[in-house]
Amino acid sequence: MPLPASFPTGPQPPSAFPLALEALGPRPLVVCHNDADGLSAGAILLHALRRTGREPGVRIVGKAENAYSDAFRREMADSAATGLVITDLGVAPHVPRPDLPTVLIDHHVPSGLPEGVAIITGVHDTPIPTSSLLAYRCADALGAADGLLWLAAIGLIGDMADGDGFPEMEAARALGITALRKAVSLVNAPRRTASGDASAALALLLKSDGPKAVLSGEHAETEALLEAKAEVKRELDAARKIGPKVAGEVALVLFSSPTQIHPLVAQAWRGRIKDRIVIAANRGYREGYVHFAARTAENRDLLAFLAEHRPPGADEQYGNGHRAASGGALRFADWNLFTRSLGFGPETEIHQEQAA
Repeated sequence: MPLPASFPTGPQPPSAFPLALEALGPRPLVVCHNDADGLSAGAILLHALRRTGREPGVRIVGKAENAYSDAFRREMADSAATGLVITDLGVAPHVPRPDLPTVLIDHHVPSGLPEGVAIITGVHDTPIPTSSLLAYRCADALGAADGLLWLAAIGLIGDMADGDGFPEMEAARALGITALRKAVSLVNAPRRTASGDASAALALLLKSDGPKAVLSGEHAETEALLEAKAEVKRELDAARKIGPKVAGEVALVLFSSPTQIHPLVAQAWRGRIKDRIVIAANRGYREGYVHFAARTAENRDLLAFLAEHRPPGADEQYGNGHRAASGGALRFADWNLFTRSLGFGPETEIHQEQAA
């Protein structure tokens, strides 16, 4: 279906969202990441779209999935959605359904700019707004943001942007900063579990009217999130006992867990090893792959660093994110090439028989 001439394409401010929305049809699909920022952005957009009379669907992109992969494009080919709103999943040169009107709402560094797509990005702003804050500003432009400010704060805290001076965050503090922080910890837990299923977290955000309702236990999902948090804590306590190996400018922490704790391990060591790039690598997260998170306390562009060391088999899951927080997933053979290029020896190589 051809886009109307009024559809805004290319990088746009949140104020362009109402114009883009006109082309999305009655049943747009919201596609969101499974962390606190992505889920809260998704919840804001679902509320806002419903308030405009639409009937949006939702698809959470979860464990080891990528919204720009061939597998996701094949899935979307069968979708009956009348438009796509993709949030907190990056900006790539292509979208899953080029034939559908699409809006990207995101704060990561783009790997390319797709044609014919509205791209609401704050990546060139200072400070850079989170996806949830961009979604809130889109909802506000629609006049459909009443009662949704706390969801924007969930994403800001989840992405550690709550101290960046955003006026929306300062206003949200009146809702209870302690409750907001506890709610973020809870909402972030399911996506890190072995299953990676964050549907209970999104359901809880959608049915709650604030952070205290998330924590209250009045909804069954709260108990499920507490169990998820306990699972992640057990795995993280074990991984924290493993020390790093150092080669050149990299400190590498290598372990095995079915849970997505590698970003937490990298973040913890980043605070202790300030003169190295910290890479936390998890060989047990997905069969046949090493998933890793990279962090640095230095003024170092991790996206450029990873691009310099990109192995030949790396796909769209490698080297995305932010300049100070990136990572990826590599098959074992490519992981071994990657660590060799960093200066490590055979002790960091992974082979199928030792993956578990």
